[in-house]
Amino acid sequence: MIKKSYLKLGAFVGSLSAFAMPFIASADTLATKNAGLATIGTNISGGTGTKTLPELIGSFISVILGILGIILVIYIIQAGILYMTAAGDDTKVGKAKKMIQTAIVGMVIIVAAYSIANFVISTLSGVTG
Repeated sequence: MIKKSYLKLGAFVGSLSAFAMPFIASADTLATKNAGLATIGTNISGGTGTKTLPELIGSFISVILGILGIILVIYIIQAGILYMTAAGDDTKVGKAKKMIQTAIVGMVIIVAAYSIANFVISTLSGVTG
């Protein structure tokens, strides 16, 4: 039981590096484009940067929702593998169907959250800019 927990924790930590790769790869481009973290600080305080506070918050929310979407796709794939390898076992088939239903509901919630956040951020940007 404990060994399974460590394996799951290891898989989670290992997958975090895969999620961080796009940000690491674009770090040099972002640093030269925005002239480092100092520009982000001036944006928040009202300087002449390229992103405002609502846009930064919107970007952060988009990244979080994107990561959640990737996790749900992995969850659906795991459920599909469980469904295909069930070999007629009703409990495994039922568990796989429940996992797929749960993942689809999660996807609907994430899409709704993304559209609401996008609407709010664009409205705030329109009011402040």
